[in-house]
Amino acid sequence: MKTYTCFDVSIENKIAHIVLSRPEKMNAMNREFWRELPEIVREIDQGALARVIVISSTGKHFTAGMDLSVFTSGPDTAGQETGRLRANLMQTVLKLQQTFGCLDEARMPVLMAVQGGCIVGGVDFASACDLRYCSTDAFFCIHEINIGMTSDVGTFPRLPHLMPQGLVRELAYTGRRLFADEAKSCGLVNAVFDTQAEMMEAVMGIARDIAARSPLAVHGSKEMINYARDHSIADGLKHIAVWQTGMFQPADMTESFTAKAEKREPAFDDLLPVRDAI
Repeated sequence: MKTYTCFDVSIENKIAHIVLSRPEKMNAMNREFWRELPEIVREIDQGALARVIVISSTGKHFTAGMDLSVFTSGPDTAGQETGRLRANLMQTVLKLQQTFGCLDEARMPVLMAVQGGCIVGGVDFASACDLRYCSTDAFFCIHEINIGMTSDVGTFPRLPHLMPQGLVRELAYTGRRLFADEAKSCGLVNAVFDTQAEMMEAVMGIARDIAARSPLAVHGSKEMINYARDHSIADGLKHIAVWQTGMFQPADMTESFTAKAEKREPAFDDLLPVRDAI
């Protein structure tokens, strides 16, 4: 993969590792961040380059959130009509939402490993991942309320599905920090580790476990969980019935049983790349 401004990307043993790489700027989300992340994730997903994605960071904090340059370095809008400016702002917000939406839409699971602060857009970022882990020094903060605005890039549609709604409201209305132990107890993160190194070792181990499973079955599981989140139970049951009718792969099940009988690890085919329709 090519070189990026905000990320280091590597793919090894079917695991794609995306690392935020601007520790001197506390990994603030500048304009390049919002362009590069969906490009990276979609290349991995559409090319079927990996079976699982791990996202981690560098430096003291995972991310300080939105870089002010996103707001201050745009085109000069002086004298332009207010209605048009508001319509343009709406399109900008929708585009920012798509940056994290690509994590939800990726066929493979996305794991996040958080150290230090994960604030403002960082919470939007985390809420779009499948699994979250953190070190003991981590904290999460819906900081937008502290600067007089409402979080708008994904926190509120997703976070109430991950933790109690009353707690989401408290964090949203007060802007207080949610520290690692409370994040674990409320279900936002799966586990807390003493150090970043211990966290990364464990998260990569989980990623290896996922990568060893049938990619089609994992993809189907993510599809079903996300669909159930957004629909009724009846709709979810019908959706999985339709999915199994079209996507069930007897070869993967046969390989699982054969590998177990032969006392070896199963070998599954990767997902196919997504081909352009035109």
